[in-house]
Amino acid sequence: MTYPQHLAGLLLATLGCLAHGQILIGQTTGVTGAVAATVKETGIGAKLYLDAVNARGGVGGETIDIVTLDDKFDPKLAATNARTLVEERKVVAMFMTRGTPHTEAIIPTLEQHGVPLIAPSTGAMVLHVPVRKFVFNVRATYQREAEMAISHLASIGIQHIAILHVDDSFGLDGLEGAQRSLAGARLQATLIAKFDRNKPDFSSIAQSLSKSPVQAVMIIGSGPAVASGIRAIKAVGNKPQFVTLSNNASGGFIQLLGEDAAGVIVSQVLPKSMNVPLVREATQLAKVRNIDDLSPAMLEGFASAKVLVEALRRAGPKPTRERIQAALEGMSRFDLGGMAISYSTTNHTGLDFADLSIIGTTGKFRR
Repeated sequence: MTYPQHLAGLLLATLGCLAHGQILIGQTTGVTGAVAATVKETGIGAKLYLDAVNARGGVGGETIDIVTLDDKFDPKLAATNARTLVEERKVVAMFMTRGTPHTEAIIPTLEQHGVPLIAPSTGAMVLHVPVRKFVFNVRATYQREAEMAISHLASIGIQHIAILHVDDSFGLDGLEGAQRSLAGARLQATLIAKFDRNKPDFSSIAQSLSKSPVQAVMIIGSGPAVASGIRAIKAVGNKPQFVTLSNNASGGFIQLLGEDAAGVIVSQVLPKSMNVPLVREATQLAKVRNIDDLSPAMLEGFASAKVLVEALRRAGPKPTRERIQAALEGMSRFDLGGMAISYSTTNHTGLDFADLSIIGTTGKFRR
């Protein structure tokens, strides 16, 4: 599988044409734009597994090819890309979209043509409840992450917590989980503020925080926005504990933060321990490719690719959209490697694992 590296502003595609012996899988994601760094890492993780499978002959003698179109992190372009992939490229499934409103934007196309989407790289509750027939989640929800993070802060005596969130469905989703956890700890947010997804401006928010006794700030947004918010808040003299969600669990996010990285808490949706077979398997394949540091984003891509491949295997020779859908809904306790994942006609949630990490002084995630 090949993920484009450059080509800003162009239609990006992929890995092969409609030749004999290929299974075409579609992807629309922000190859360029605000989430490009993390998208690159999830793509690397998925590629580690898919390349290994293809090297062994693929699935049923057919190689798995990902057709990737760049939506530049724009929901409208994501919707257009999905129609192109489904109606023109005839992909049998969609894979690893990025972003909550972006994934929501493609659902009408999935429903119209009966195309399953495997492993959207978002933890939005709206993709879990009610069950979306053609959406199969792998990772835990943002609400679960936010609840865990707030519970941790409350458990160590932090009471004055501000919540800053992007003004879209992703931000509101994370906010709901944070507020539920605050209520459980009998706390109220010191400040709740929203910022624009395309042009985030934290100047007034930072000034408001400078006049409050805030001890911790959770920022729910894309990597560049979160980094901008942290810098703006520090610039007015505040140095609270910063927290963000797993959509920023990448080495690219650490690079964006630069000298502001150390001490930032980032929630995680997969384990890090080498005691977990999934982590060992991914780490071994990464080392073969001279990747010394397997980031959480890479591991998410790797786990997502394992679910995709298993669905294709269960769908049988020459997999169709219908057979892949049926294979997924019949998947019970599939072992990802020390972690079991199950789906049914009434449950497309996937894993429920969530944990917290902190960025250390060496620029690495630590548990």
